[in-house]
Amino acid sequence: MDVRFIAGAFATAFTIIDPIGMIPMTLASTARVTPERRNAIVDQAVIVAAGIMLFMGVVGQLILDYLGITLPAFMIAGGILLFWIAMDMLFARPTRAKRTEAEEREAAAAENPAVFPLAVPMIAGPGTIATVLLLVNLSRGDRLELGVIAIAYAVALFVTWLCMRGSGWVMRVIGTTGIHVVTRLLGIILAALAVQFVLNGIAQTPLLRR
Repeated sequence: MDVRFIAGAFATAFTIIDPIGMIPMTLASTARVTPERRNAIVDQAVIVAAGIMLFMGVVGQLILDYLGITLPAFMIAGGILLFWIAMDMLFARPTRAKRTEAEEREAAAAENPAVFPLAVPMIAGPGTIATVLLLVNLSRGDRLELGVIAIAYAVALFVTWLCMRGSGWVMRVIGTTGIHVVTRLLGIILAALAVQFVLNGIAQTPLLRR
């Protein structure tokens, strides 16, 4: 198995989900609930997000085939989307690829933030779904590589669950500045991965390979 594929799957899973970056969002969404209720919301959010990723990983190829979307086109589009998200992470801007201003207003009025906005679109947003589909297509049905993808996202979700569960404690330990530093580092990695996805897509475009 290609070691680069394993490293890429884990790096992509962690950077696009951004476990550390979920801490302030968790605190903001559950500011008015008890610690017990916050834990229940976090559990539900991670389970829903995992279900969405699994569903898209299983039927994603069928959707692409039905729509007539080629792998190079999807790689380029996914790379552009990931680069957009990376720029938001680097400059600490609200990520519109994950949620819009209208969604933020709706989130503020929501009674249970587990499904929205925590599960969707913060954990399993368009960027995450695009990355899952991209990696599944890159695996070309290889069972070992599909297993690597599943493990990578399972580990990333588990770390995200730990960060969200311990959001209050983590915020006190590393502070807002620490969270911003980690998020920016992840943004740099995600930007590099996004550029590589675009380059790979261009290289695999049939017209350019002739």
